Amino acid sequence: MEDNKDYSVEIIRYNISASDHAAFEKAYLDAGNLLEASPYCKGYNIIKGSDEPDHYIVTIYWTSEEDHLQKFRKSEQFAGFFQLVKPFYSNIAEMKHYHPPLVNWKR
Repeated sequence: MEDNKDYSVEIIRYNISASDHAAFEKAYLDAGNLLEASPYCKGYNIIKGSDEPDHYIVTIYWTSEEDHLQKFRKSEQFAGFFQLVKPFYSNIAEMKHYHPPLVNWKR
């Protein structure tokens, strides 16, 4: 994916209370199966804050922003995905699309 600049990056930042961590993580683990089944999803990751453990960042890599908004959201996978993550919708601090990284160096 790093070599191909023809994709969109969606970043969703959540603030999840400690009492909901397990439910949030389970919801996204289950929702991940639906992302993996979608031809429009190139990959995703979920990270949890160490300094601020109530902060989570979900990064989803889409074939394009248009494919995400116009095709995935009309697909059979979206309905199930949204049902799983909907309980946490009000916990979203940011949900935006970004261009692929300008630099993506890894050792």
